[in-house]
Amino acid sequence: MTPIRSPSVVFALALTALPLPPATPPTQATAPISPPAAAVAPRVRLFLLAGQSNMQGQAVADLDDPRDYNGGKGTLRHLLADGERGRRWRHLVAADGSFSVRDDVFVVYRTDEELKAGPLSVGFGPYRGNHHFGPELALGHVLGERFAEPVVLVKTCWGGKSLAHDFLPPSADGPTGAYYTRMLDEFRAAVAALPATFPALAGHSAELEGVVWFQGWNDGCDDAAAAAYEENLVALIRDLRAEFGRPRLPFVVGETGNMDHAVLRAGQRKACERPELGGGVRFVPTADFRRPAEQSPNTTHGHHWFGNAESYLLIGEGLGQALADLVGGGG
Repeated sequence: MTPIRSPSVVFALALTALPLPPATPPTQATAPISPPAAAVAPRVRLFLLAGQSNMQGQAVADLDDPRDYNGGKGTLRHLLADGERGRRWRHLVAADGSFSVRDDVFVVYRTDEELKAGPLSVGFGPYRGNHHFGPELALGHVLGERFAEPVVLVKTCWGGKSLAHDFLPPSADGPTGAYYTRMLDEFRAAVAALPATFPALAGHSAELEGVVWFQGWNDGCDDAAAAAYEENLVALIRDLRAEFGRPRLPFVVGETGNMDHAVLRAGQRKACERPELGGGVRFVPTADFRRPAEQSPNTTHGHHWFGNAESYLLIGEGLGQALADLVGGGG
């Protein structure tokens, strides 16, 4: 039987037997030449973490002296050994039992004594050694999981500072605070030094993508400062957005939930709801993250969440989720 061949196949075979016409030189009309696409620099996700001592980080990781640290109650080590509650944070421990280190999230923080810079892990608190941490730990893990690009967190924070005086922004009523200026100076210095600090990030583009603000205790100690907090915080958000030329720069505010000051905490929340800011601002309640003093390492430090590791982890996680949602575009 003679096989049946598809007409298209026959036609194709016939074409191969025909002599080819002479080649036509390419012209601009028939063969446009596109210039090679410009190389796009890889991107770094850059964020500013600012505030006072609770942004510095007072959570205790592993100190257990009975007198100063309540025998280790409420530390990160204690939490990790606590059944179901501990399993939630098992990603903070490496296979060998040491605290885990991320290779895609980096922290820069200049304390009063030294420059701390490196991959995210325990240790980016205000004290020497690796025994304390702040909101950056859980926050950084949230962002690292959300984004495909490397993440850089620049911490600019100092204990005992108020928004009403120390961080007062230029458009508020009063002289600009020295720590508002210092915050910007230290942030820009950290960004300029990124290629030297982290050689693996050399050649990456870096633009500020969001701010996390966790501050308020000192303003809560002064009724006038607490009453002015809403307006001062609106001015801070507005001025930082203007400073970086981004009218909708994402801005996350953590509640001073360890202080029973209704006026202060209402001011923090209401500022985030102000319509003139045009959105892009998120308020994160934190009062539910308080843990009892007797279950914490620093039993007399209520202003520092008693140094409780779970409190700081939950705060950081809440701040990180709000920031990631505002920024969007997660990988």
